[in-house]
Amino acid sequence: MKRFLLRQDGNGGCEAVAEACEIPTPGAGEVLVKIEACSLNYRDLLMKSGLSASGGGGDVVPLSDGAGVIAGFGEGVSEWEEGDRVALTFFRDWEDGAFDMKYHQAARGGSCDGVLAEFVTAPAHSVVQVPEQLTTLEASTLPCAALTAWHALMERSRSVQEGDTVLCLGTGGVSVFALQMAKAAGAKVIITSSSDDKLARAGELGADQTINYREHEAWDKQVKELTGGRGADFVIEVGGPGTLERSLKSVAAGGVISQIGVLTGFDPPQVSLFPLVTHNADINGIYVGSRAMFGRMNAFLSGQGIRPVIDEEYRFDDALKAYASLEGAGHFGKIVVKV
Repeated sequence: MKRFLLRQDGNGGCEAVAEACEIPTPGAGEVLVKIEACSLNYRDLLMKSGLSASGGGGDVVPLSDGAGVIAGFGEGVSEWEEGDRVALTFFRDWEDGAFDMKYHQAARGGSCDGVLAEFVTAPAHSVVQVPEQLTTLEASTLPCAALTAWHALMERSRSVQEGDTVLCLGTGGVSVFALQMAKAAGAKVIITSSSDDKLARAGELGADQTINYREHEAWDKQVKELTGGRGADFVIEVGGPGTLERSLKSVAAGGVISQIGVLTGFDPPQVSLFPLVTHNADINGIYVGSRAMFGRMNAFLSGQGIRPVIDEEYRFDDALKAYASLEGAGHFGKIVVKV
């Protein structure tokens, strides 16, 4: 079989290389998954560049997000059968309950092997059934981006509901999933982008109002104007230091900022947190979610008929082109590699 590896380059970074190896044999309590598709997240660029703190320090199979079919299983596995369509969880061992730092020790594509391979083995507790209405290509986009959006909107603080306003920053995977989920829950959605074409696509998905942040650098003022001065009940904050100040100014009284991404870098934000006090607002750190959350999300996606938005597809041998496309940030929704 073929797989990719992130090989340490000795200078703090990694080089993605393809290699041939034997199909792995599942051990006790494990399943063998024939991977049919993988998807990329911004974290994968951080892993490749050596900037992510979730790496294990050695060579690793990249990418956290993949889906395929059960091709075999080890001793003691009774809940899965060959041919079952499954997606793998981002955190291999976070099954349910509160997050524990120990789960960082098995974050796929970082501290343990990921899914950019033709076959992978996985503990039986770390895969979930693919929603019937989705292809495995679509299901490969769910483990990180979709579950992150679900966790932010449905699992922490309170669930988004009809009448809420959700502000989504950008049109990458997390924000587009958040747009789809929020609309299905009856919320109003405001979304930002520097591209009018992407904003038009967001409108086709149901975005109620759009903001081009190149034309409106003070986009927080636009948010307040569009909400009659109230602000957004939920802010999907994927930018980090460069956008947090405006997100704080955009949140409504009693609202929630879900701090998810670091697209603008790792420098400490030089912002006043006083708006959190004056607005009695919350800020939550969101890092994907548990297997139990994944199951609840899949039920919601099935019930609402939500399908992931895939912008670009690449062949397995062209996986490095997928990385380059993600780095170029021209995509809307998700980039997928067909295995």
